[in-house]
Amino acid sequence: MGATPLALAGCDGPLSTVDPAGPAARTIATLWWVMLVGAVLIFGLVAGLLAAAFRRGRQTRDDRWHERVWIVGLGLGFSMAILAALLASGLMAGERLMPRPAADTVGVRAEARRWSWSFGYDAAPGRVTEDVLHIPAGRPVDVAITSADVVHSFWVPRLAGKLDAIPGHVNVLRIEADHPGTYGGLTAEYNGEGYARHRFVVVAHDAAGWQAFLRGETE
Repeated sequence: MGATPLALAGCDGPLSTVDPAGPAARTIATLWWVMLVGAVLIFGLVAGLLAAAFRRGRQTRDDRWHERVWIVGLGLGFSMAILAALLASGLMAGERLMPRPAADTVGVRAEARRWSWSFGYDAAPGRVTEDVLHIPAGRPVDVAITSADVVHSFWVPRLAGKLDAIPGHVNVLRIEADHPGTYGGLTAEYNGEGYARHRFVVVAHDAAGWQAFLRGETE
């Protein structure tokens, strides 16, 4: 457990889930930290009870009564309370991640195939980009995700969670980037030999850059 902070210190980069760059990713990262803390608390209690059991000598009747208090009150009660809190946190996080109507929402389409992604734009009919998704920074973007062949998965770790791309079905994922920049995306569903190369990037533009893209002035 002592190595955990050191390991987490290196968890940044284009595909980091604990280096969020948008509101949805921050919600997911916060939930991850909450679950880590809960897991550490439960592990610490169980380890402490186990150590105490090995250190005890001959038992008396009072000792057995105190053990029941520890096992039921802490071993079960404490653990169940932590798990209930984690469940509540997960449900609240899931509620916050639901795409809700917003006046400035941008709509885009993502179609996966082996081994590329095609992206279309509601604000620029007929415009299609391959393996590069363009979005405006600071605005919610609803990505309508589907697949042309097998099941894939759309995932931009620094912007949002992942969602499956299913043939004949459309799933909608809301993403948002805090600032202009380039964010790595990948397919998080094994689907054959080209799986490891099935990646894409998301380019978040400032307001002027987004308008220039819609006018076809940038690729």
